[in-house]
Amino acid sequence: MNPVTTVSGTAYPWGAKNIDTDVIIPAHWLKTISRAGLGRGAFETVRAQPGNIFDDPRYAGAPILIAGDNFGCGSSREHAAWALADMGIRAVIAPSFSDIFSGNAFKNGIVPVVLPQEAVDRLVEVAQDQPIMVDLETMSVTTPFQDRFPFELDPFRRECLMNGLDEIGLTLARHSAIDAFEGEMAQGRPWIEGRRRLPPEATPIA
Repeated sequence: MNPVTTVSGTAYPWGAKNIDTDVIIPAHWLKTISRAGLGRGAFETVRAQPGNIFDDPRYAGAPILIAGDNFGCGSSREHAAWALADMGIRAVIAPSFSDIFSGNAFKNGIVPVVLPQEAVDRLVEVAQDQPIMVDLETMSVTTPFQDRFPFELDPFRRECLMNGLDEIGLTLARHSAIDAFEGEMAQGRPWIEGRRRLPPEATPIA
């Protein structure tokens, strides 16, 4: 997972409420176990509508999505976060998120920013023709017009995002402690270590 300190640039000024994960990535895209290419299916039903925001060249490649209340509700599919990441989105701003979606976003390096509806409305207005910035250092969203909207994020999640640590990265970061524990186990309980090393056909049945 790539570290995230700031996310800045163009934003999709969408603001739509109650967007469920089936809208983010329709069910027929869930047959794949690969994350690559899911961005093509992101918001497929929305993109089927003429003049939709996701195909507007003004916002092409935007790293920020501004959405409405209850974003990511519905199915718990992690493919929704995969699809957003594959289309280049690194932060989503909304008044509230589904808990499961918020967790999936965090695990995939996407910053879920919760702001009051008034702040979201202002950002939708500004993002029509101006960039915005999400800053994890200062925990704020800013605009070229000196707007500054502070937000909160779980300190552990913030640290993981800023250091690019997912579950695998967190485990690898503790390799010294894991190695030390394994060494102690090998010395203090050698029978366990010996059982581990037996070939499958020689392992006694418990």
